[in-house]
Amino acid sequence: MTNKNKDEQIQSEEKQDVKALAPEAQEQDTKTEATPDEATPVQVTSPVSEEKHGKRGVKLATVAIVLAVLFGGGISYQMQKQAGNYEARIARLEAQLKATQSSLSSEMQQVQSDTLEQAKTVTHKAEVVLGQQQKSIESLQLAIADVKGRRPNDWLLAEADYLVKLAGRKLFLEHDVVSATRLMETADQRIAALNDPSLVALRQSMANDITKLRTVPLIDRDGLVLRLTSLQQQVDALPLANAILPDAPAVEKQQVSGDIYDWQQNLMTSLKDFSENFITFRTRDGNVIPLLSPEQHFYLRENIKSKIETAIRAVYEEQGDIYKVSLDTAEKWSESFFDMDNNSVKEFNAALGQLSQQNIQVNYPVKLDAQSQLSDVIRDRLRREVTTIITEEK
Repeated sequence: MTNKNKDEQIQSEEKQDVKALAPEAQEQDTKTEATPDEATPVQVTSPVSEEKHGKRGVKLATVAIVLAVLFGGGISYQMQKQAGNYEARIARLEAQLKATQSSLSSEMQQVQSDTLEQAKTVTHKAEVVLGQQQKSIESLQLAIADVKGRRPNDWLLAEADYLVKLAGRKLFLEHDVVSATRLMETADQRIAALNDPSLVALRQSMANDITKLRTVPLIDRDGLVLRLTSLQQQVDALPLANAILPDAPAVEKQQVSGDIYDWQQNLMTSLKDFSENFITFRTRDGNVIPLLSPEQHFYLRENIKSKIETAIRAVYEEQGDIYKVSLDTAEKWSESFFDMDNNSVKEFNAALGQLSQQNIQVNYPVKLDAQSQLSDVIRDRLRREVTTIITEEK
């Protein structure tokens, strides 16, 4: 815009110079026309025209300088503009380069992490394979030791170990003291058949375990359950009590006196004795317990059966408190609602009271000492045999 304005200004100045030179040209024409006598025109230059020509040359030089300056400014402006464009392009290229570098670094990190994971996976698989091979080698060594270094009576020691472990399961899982004792005695017989003096300490531990098992009290749980089941079946046949009335007060019987003056009292006494043969009136003071309804009869019998069933479950689970509370509750209900004058009810309540005094909880041994000791003996023998085989192979 600046260049355009300057060009327009220069053109307007040139037009003004042309208009200023036009009168001078007209004057020169008039002067040439004023000398008609001359045969040829004579060019005459005056000082004023020379001065005007000099001014015109200065103006043209100025215009040329201005044009040169404007042209140089435009060129410099264009160069600065291009330099700015170049800088913007360089900045964009640098940003793209940085983005490319960051993406390359992230990709390199991802590739590195994937490579490490794959290396870990391969290493883990190799370790697993090596571990399996090591276990296979150890099992083969044990098998070779078992075949090569086995003694004729070692099977008795292995059988004793099996019997002791079975006795532990019977004791701790099933609470079968009788079977555990028999198994321990059989295991002791197997070890005694080895006739090995180095196993005396082991036999002493087994003897201690057998003594502990024999001191455990034996509870006939099956017998208790059978008796409770029998009582449970008798509940439906027990008779219920009638309405419970309070006791009538004692009435003294009046006697007829021998005094003739008491004839009125004697007459009333005689009439009263005569009327009592037909109608008797007795007065009772106190609360009367009524009879139960048929629905209540059913619920009563079922609740007593349920209490006995709870006691049966408590026998197998060795819950002594639940067992005693259940039977005591059943006995209390029986005494409250059944006919206590009936012999079957008396026997039922007596059986409940006797069974509620039974102890169903037993303190079993915490562990069998012979089990760990026998395992140590077998492990030591196998280790000794494996060491001997390896030494021979070397």
